[in-house]
Amino acid sequence: MFDYINGETVSLVIFFIGIYGLIARRNVIKTIVSVGVMQVACILFFMTSNYTKDAAAPLKASEGLPVADPLPQALMITAIVIGISVTAVALTMFITLYHKYGSTNWTKITKKRTETEDD
Repeated sequence: MFDYINGETVSLVIFFIGIYGLIARRNVIKTIVSVGVMQVACILFFMTSNYTKDAAAPLKASEGLPVADPLPQALMITAIVIGISVTAVALTMFITLYHKYGSTNWTKITKKRTETEDD
């Protein structure tokens, strides 16, 4: 009945929610969260794109059953670690930016930055 509700379509919806967060919000924290949401959507897409029902784990493979491919899982674990690192660096940069300019709004920060460059 609901064949169109699967990992790929859900991940696309989540990805476009992240895009909306990037476009509609001018807050630095909300931008960082939106990028994290987009990353989770990409991971979900790659994890579910090659899904095979009733696939056995590679270590517990038996004859007659399809075996799940471990490569996407290993790559997505790496993507999760890299995503956490990027988020941590982005939050650290935000803290420095907030201490320097005193705002979380991209427009105000840009305006203050151009005012200090003109001086």
